[in-house]
Amino acid sequence: MKVTLLQTDICWTDVDENLRRAEEMINVADDADLFILPEMFSTGFVTEPVAAAEPVGGKTMQWLKETAVKKGCALCGSVAVNDGGRFFNRLYFVKPDGTVNHYDKRHLFSYGGEHKHFTAGEKRAIVEHCGVKILLQVCYDLRFPVFSRNNAANPYDMIIYVANWPESRIDVWNTLLKARAIENQCYVAGVNRVGDDPVCHYSGGTAFIDPYGKIIARCADNQPDAISAVVDMERLMAFRKKFPVLQDAD
Repeated sequence: MKVTLLQTDICWTDVDENLRRAEEMINVADDADLFILPEMFSTGFVTEPVAAAEPVGGKTMQWLKETAVKKGCALCGSVAVNDGGRFFNRLYFVKPDGTVNHYDKRHLFSYGGEHKHFTAGEKRAIVEHCGVKILLQVCYDLRFPVFSRNNAANPYDMIIYVANWPESRIDVWNTLLKARAIENQCYVAGVNRVGDDPVCHYSGGTAFIDPYGKIIARCADNQPDAISAVVDMERLMAFRKKFPVLQDAD
């Protein structure tokens, strides 16, 4: 499975402009089976979502579906959603036929006030695409390894972390992405943004990491960029067979 990670510069709460930027990056990139966008890629990280959140099936959701079908690929990115009067930081995974899966962010960023207006998700989500099982995660979830723990009974092959992770804590981002790959014996796609919002500066750090904790590809810092990598299932299965870490997990 070929994966392309899109490190975008998000224009604060300007949905039309951010969708235009995302579409432009997808159109100039080579074909891929999956394109991944950052957390709240159409608005920026809003912690007070009343004005910015979209209804279920809103403009960003429709764009994701239309683009996935048109390009014949899967698309993944999170959106601030108003679902029945409750707000969720919802990570959508849209397949090439328009089928939609989603995960609601479990660990809300209380330091930034996200917990005051958003509702936490209650369960993990693993989706399958091109024969690869993928765990969906959002930003702050990266700090909580128990919730993302892989296991032999229901294993996954890759984790997606979409984020608005500020430059001031980028060393943590870089370290924990590698840790999640190593301890879960899986690929990790960490997709962060660049640019500024009213509170933070974002330098990127978007990277694709293999099950050994090695960075296969990484975006340039402080600029919009796209990188591609391949999930090699034969290599992953051979590694797990040779070094069966998961069967010894707690």
